[in-house]
Amino acid sequence: MREVSSLDSTPIIEMENISKSFSGNQVLNTVNFDVRRGEIHALMGENGAGKSTLVKILTGIHARDNGTIKVNESEVNFTNPKQAEEKGIVVIHQELNIIPYLTVAQNIFLGKEITYGKTGILNTNKMNKLAAESLSALGVSNIRPQDLAGDLSVGKQQMVEIARALSTHAELIIMDEPTSALTDREIENLFKAIDSLKKKGVAFVYISHRMEEIFQICDRITILRDGNYIGTENIPETNFESIVKMMVGRELGGRFPEKNNSIGDVVFQVESLTVKGLFEDIHFEVRKGEILGVSGLMGAGRTELMETIFGHRKKDEGTVKLNGKPIKTNHPGSLIKEGIGFITEDRKGQGLILDFPIRENISLTNFGGISRLGVIEAKQERKLADKLIQRLHVKTSNREQTTGTLSGGNQQKVVIAKWLGTNPQVLILDEPTRGVDIGAKKEIYSIMNQLAEDGVAIIMISSELPEILGVSDRVMVMHEGKVKAFFEKHEATQEKIMMAATGGE
Repeated sequence: MREVSSLDSTPIIEMENISKSFSGNQVLNTVNFDVRRGEIHALMGENGAGKSTLVKILTGIHARDNGTIKVNESEVNFTNPKQAEEKGIVVIHQELNIIPYLTVAQNIFLGKEITYGKTGILNTNKMNKLAAESLSALGVSNIRPQDLAGDLSVGKQQMVEIARALSTHAELIIMDEPTSALTDREIENLFKAIDSLKKKGVAFVYISHRMEEIFQICDRITILRDGNYIGTENIPETNFESIVKMMVGRELGGRFPEKNNSIGDVVFQVESLTVKGLFEDIHFEVRKGEILGVSGLMGAGRTELMETIFGHRKKDEGTVKLNGKPIKTNHPGSLIKEGIGFITEDRKGQGLILDFPIRENISLTNFGGISRLGVIEAKQERKLADKLIQRLHVKTSNREQTTGTLSGGNQQKVVIAKWLGTNPQVLILDEPTRGVDIGAKKEIYSIMNQLAEDGVAIIMISSELPEILGVSDRVMVMHEGKVKAFFEKHEATQEKIMMAATGGE
């Protein structure tokens, strides 16, 4: 690949007047989009704006109704992603496409396996070697090519996806929320790899709801809203407020809503909690109406700690107390009855049943309140679903809409809704705004603030430091399985949190 010293005006792809409807619903309306060689082009818009549909049309997953697509100035009409890949266009989807029962190397070379000549026998050693080189180019040293992909954390699986795309020598790489499960250190390594490829002429379409990233690495930005093309701006010539207004069609105000919660007595305590090999001797407490932010690098043990508290993992030592009394059970069903809720980081895999309607997803954790003699009362179930849909402003046609057809932000609201129905005293949220747009993020922050005002003790894990600082009343930082530091809201800074997260004093 040739070296590109500055932004090249030569387009790799040109999409003109792209339109698409599903069952009479117009999801794209005469959209224009182009990407130049050696540029990082952000594609932004609220969930449901049409970004994913545009990408799927480009890569042959959906057929367009109208419009033209050119790749390197030649008109194309892809009917499947393989054809797009043959033309140098590769996609890293937001929903991971990892095969859990294959190794890391096998996932990276899936569909392009290396064999011994024409024998059909896999050359495992060569695939492992090249896979290690791809991971090394990303600065990844804690993933082995022979590791089983299903044993990796979500963040590590994301890095494998990225390594797979980078190994194809693509001309255009489309990244959909690539950093949503990565730590700051991994993001830094990823950006270095992107910059290196950019200088060689590789172009990127970068889809992200993290505004800081857009302004840090992107050259241009195209905004979609409700399926319509709103405009394209050069990043140096625009700002946060202008982009938000283009996305939502109105002024959004501050990123983090004002808080009016009163912090009361200690409700929840963790003492000497240990799971050997994951974390040890963990102590912390949360007060009524408090939001405790939990920060740390990947592998620090944050998610594993919360999974243990909620009974998904067996503890080796330690005590968990609610209202001063030890919780003797270690089963999620019993903990729900005790008043503890847990919103997982993997809403699609663990938080929702995507083929079920919204109504049934909300009722999953609320059988006790909507059933009689073990039989669900349909009227009570519908009443609960309607109440929570309205309370959380879930954008849906009705309670019977299949949950998988909702936008990411509205799916997350359904996850939250099913836990609100249990009236929790303590609510644990693991990456609650991952993969949702800036408008939906603010709505989720408002929901959290309202819960805190109602006296719920909230524990929030987040990898986004601005979110930790903007939402939390107090911050707990973990490092390599131990609590490294606590910061009150007035003293917490990104520098202090990162210092503690990396093991500094």
